[in-house]
Amino acid sequence: LEFSGVALEDAARVLQAQLGVEGRKDSAASWSLDVASHGTFQVELDWDFLKRMADERGEGQDDAAWLEALGKASALLVPVEVVCPPLALDTLEMLDPLVIGLREAGAVGTEESLIAAYGVHINTEIPQLDAPTIAAYVEAFLLLQWWLVDSWGVDVARRLSPYINLFPETYMERVFSRENVTLDQLFADYLEHNATRNRALDLLPMLAELDEARVRRVIDDPKIKARPAFHYRLPDCHIEREGWSLDEAWRSWLLVERLASLPEEREVLVQAFRDASRPVLGVSRKEWVARISRWIEDHASA
Repeated sequence: LEFSGVALEDAARVLQAQLGVEGRKDSAASWSLDVASHGTFQVELDWDFLKRMADERGEGQDDAAWLEALGKASALLVPVEVVCPPLALDTLEMLDPLVIGLREAGAVGTEESLIAAYGVHINTEIPQLDAPTIAAYVEAFLLLQWWLVDSWGVDVARRLSPYINLFPETYMERVFSRENVTLDQLFADYLEHNATRNRALDLLPMLAELDEARVRRVIDDPKIKARPAFHYRLPDCHIEREGWSLDEAWRSWLLVERLASLPEEREVLVQAFRDASRPVLGVSRKEWVARISRWIEDHASA
């Protein structure tokens, strides 16, 4: 969960109050809170932002004092991140008081921030780490990605930022042309078309879990952390809105989950996408979004 409007230490104090635990200050840019039976919550300043600021700042200043100043300035400028430990589905409601507490403390999200390129990241464990399961989720997301952006109102600034780029149509065509895909083909296709962390659905952590060396031969980014999970980065953060909760971001992911579980429906939609492709122009995004909207309406009560 990424936001601004609250200083780092104040955000940590909100989590302390809501989780009922004492936090510890690991550095001027990071706090940790250990919650029994759940794990460690972290509250951090955005490290990518700090790195950019450090590059611009140059040498000759005291780093600790500089970070302390940035921690206090985060209420106005520096994005703050709350990073949760892995949580079981039946414990997700424990996050609601955190969101409410941060909102009451003054947290603002994507639209209100001075740096409107952050949101909610969801790392969902995959049911089974094999080619058919991964392929089902990839197909489902590719079929839905345009609709998710257009229908869920992803902020314009985030759309224009490089952080949540959608998959290119060339990759979609490659995936949709495969049958009985193997792990080797999944790796080859993904790394050829998506040698970047900046995808709305980042598969690099999952692929690194399977074969980290193969991933790092193509993109050796230290921020890639191997884990058997998708890294879904598309949803905005609207923490400043009364009534908004992480459930909104979660529900958008559940649409992907649902379509991934319906092989016959995916087959029909994949064929429709391929049939709609025009020479040079490809598939009309507007018409495809309308097609997916009809599919969503037909299956809303199913």
